[in-house]
Amino acid sequence: MDLAELTSKAAAAVAGGSDFKKKVKFDFGSVGKLLIDGVAGKADNSDGDADATISVDWDDFKKISEGALDPTMAFMQGKLKVAGDMSVAMQLQNLMKKLA
Repeated sequence: MDLAELTSKAAAAVAGGSDFKKKVKFDFGSVGKLLIDGVAGKADNSDGDADATISVDWDDFKKISEGALDPTMAFMQGKLKVAGDMSVAMQLQNLMKKLA
């Protein structure tokens, strides 16, 4: 999976309404960014404002989405960092299942 495929999956997951009603930005460093806007029901690769920004290495993100790395453990090990509203990151569990 690459960033374009992930962006497409994220857009499909929030299109037409979902239970996720926040804005979250994933910052994958040199790979790029993914901004998911649950309010507007869209996802793109812009660097807009978000309720929470999750910084994670692309390879670690893939491991998390595949279930090979527990997100809580990644956070505790410093592999995943959250800036902004931590509760937004906690609400991502259902959305992450759709991105896997």
